[in-house]
Amino acid sequence: MHAEKRMAPRTNQPKRKAHRPPGGVRRRPGGRPGPRPAAAPTLPGLDEDILLRLLGDQPAPLSQAEIVKHLALPPRYQKMLATLLTSLCRQGLLTRTPGAHYRLAPGGGLVTGTLSVHPKGFGFVTPMDAPPGQKIGKDFFVSPRDLASAMHNDRVLVRLTQGGRGDRREARVVAVLARAAALLVGIYTATSRTYGMVTPEDDRYPFTIRVARAEAQDGEAVVVAISDFSTGGRELPGHIVEVLGDPADLLVQTEMTIRSMGLPHRFSAEVAAEVAGLDPAITLEPGRVDLRAVPHVTIDGETARDFDDAVAIEEKKGGWRLYVSIADVGHYVRPGTALDQEAYQRGTSVYFPNKVVPMLPERLSNDLCSLVPGQDRLAFTAIIDFDRKGVRQDMRFTKSVINSRHRLTYTKVKAMVADRDATLLATYADVASDLTRMAALAGQLEKRRLARGSIGFEIPEAAIVIDDQGHIAAVRRLERNLAHKLIEEFMLAANEAVAEALATRQTPTLYRIHEEPDALKVEEFATFTASLGLRLPKGEHDPAWFGKVLAMVAGTPREYLISNLLLRAMQRARYSPDNAGHFGLAAEYYTHFTSPIRRYPDLVVHRVLARQLAPAGKGGRGRQPALDLAAAGLFLSDRERKAMEAEREVVDKLKSRFMAEHLGEAFEGIISGVAGFGLFVELLDTFISGAVAMTDLTDDYYQLDEKHHRLIGQRGNRVFQLGDLVRVKVASVDLRRRRINFVPV
Repeated sequence: MHAEKRMAPRTNQPKRKAHRPPGGVRRRPGGRPGPRPAAAPTLPGLDEDILLRLLGDQPAPLSQAEIVKHLALPPRYQKMLATLLTSLCRQGLLTRTPGAHYRLAPGGGLVTGTLSVHPKGFGFVTPMDAPPGQKIGKDFFVSPRDLASAMHNDRVLVRLTQGGRGDRREARVVAVLARAAALLVGIYTATSRTYGMVTPEDDRYPFTIRVARAEAQDGEAVVVAISDFSTGGRELPGHIVEVLGDPADLLVQTEMTIRSMGLPHRFSAEVAAEVAGLDPAITLEPGRVDLRAVPHVTIDGETARDFDDAVAIEEKKGGWRLYVSIADVGHYVRPGTALDQEAYQRGTSVYFPNKVVPMLPERLSNDLCSLVPGQDRLAFTAIIDFDRKGVRQDMRFTKSVINSRHRLTYTKVKAMVADRDATLLATYADVASDLTRMAALAGQLEKRRLARGSIGFEIPEAAIVIDDQGHIAAVRRLERNLAHKLIEEFMLAANEAVAEALATRQTPTLYRIHEEPDALKVEEFATFTASLGLRLPKGEHDPAWFGKVLAMVAGTPREYLISNLLLRAMQRARYSPDNAGHFGLAAEYYTHFTSPIRRYPDLVVHRVLARQLAPAGKGGRGRQPALDLAAAGLFLSDRERKAMEAEREVVDKLKSRFMAEHLGEAFEGIISGVAGFGLFVELLDTFISGAVAMTDLTDDYYQLDEKHHRLIGQRGNRVFQLGDLVRVKVASVDLRRRRINFVPV
């Protein structure tokens, strides 16, 4: 988190000349507009911002004639354009090549990046590339006066200034290269008979949008388009494009996040037509194996609606044969179709507590590609043989037709395997013994995986329960049992087998990689956990070391805290055509094969594997995939991050609304952070985070011991230490900012 003290004015640097922000307006250090120099004329459809944006977006330098063509300027402006280009070259913003072409000056301190704006008005720019000869230590700080018309999440061109503190440089926005907020979500207020105002829900947009009087009611959530960004200030013109409804409605809250995150949520008419024309017939075409006699079952949660994986097991001499059958999405979603393009753009399904934004239309996800019991379904099956110790002996892959015997739940499987529920064992007698075999194999697979160093993540999760009336009935710990682990181990085994097979054949594909964590972050994690009084294991910081740390806190109140600290120290897993292995799983080969209904990378892997299985001369065995795998890896990793952000935002919204209904109530929690302003507390049963302000610690005067992550009372020596259990009461909730304030009991 960035310290707010960076807003302080710079006092240790020479006074610099007034700079000219985008639009050609010169501003004095105090921020007031000054006279415009004649050397930088403003032309219709052209100013510094537009010109720098154009050249910043081009992969190659442009001549003056090409600039005129790009901007559709009349010929009579040629001379004035030349004057502006010369002016920008003199400022060091542009470079003129020997061939009379112009580009951004590489040595002029110009950097492109993404802007993140703080609600208090200042911002930080994360650079896309370091300037020549410079190493980027941290994001660049941008003061409020240097933001110009740029807004949160915009892609901007900035110029580094002389200011800075430590290794953090300061910058000013020169041009906005791409707007992130073409559409904003906000709350509508009617202010007169002719117009109203929309206040953005996200307080990082410090302005309102003036709109014509709409059909929306006061206080309703709307989607608004900004008409003109150039006016700046606290009020921008715009118009309402969609009325979402009452923000107190939980489903409206979810829709607000969907719109604000820009998630694709409507299928086009072309996609609908393609889906309607899909052939539901199940046929055993050449190359597809009939596995309908194999007793597959699906095992999912009670509320699951789509079933894209089924498993089966057979007893073999000296071991087991495992079948992991995945819905054959590739049979229906063909490359290049509108359906395929839409699935790629979505990248993944997004799961909210009260809604799903699917990657594929419902006819596929809930019908043709859902492995419902008693129905023949097309599948792609991994058949893997293991010995009694869980060592893989053989593997093969085939297109198949299966017929699932039962739709089982985690609760039922646990009741049968662990609790030996007589009623359920009688009801599912045809597969009861198979479930026992599955549990035995899964236990061996887990044992071997942990032995090789795989990190045994068991991060507790909160489940938000929505009742039939759309209200939050409860927020509680999501229970995990042996059935969850059983399915997880089988999916991991199938993913690893597919990845190893493709890597061995040197077949280009998308791997799911997880690189080694940064050494500095690991040291910080070790120091942090040691401050909790944990006696950390000695040795190299490999996956096995992390696993030992997690084992030390397993089943304790600190488990959630340590697990999250560990995640922060780790790199983010991503998709890439370069197999870098998976650090967290301690796996040399790993990919995603098991969920093509909800993840596009899995569909890519299905297609690659299908080409490998195709007979020579019958479909292109060994052909390179048409998809640019490097670009796809970057794009699909980004879509996954966007989906996770959206899911997290909705969960935080719902948690805040849940706590707003429990003002004054007391809860048990654990101190998850200590800072100069107070404490962060995580509630034990709901994993809801809130803060205790220092001013609410009224029994003493507390000072921060930053090194040991604690607050110490100066009179009574009472200590609030990271990892301590505390009892707190809900004092207030800021629903807009999703901030929950506690006070100690």
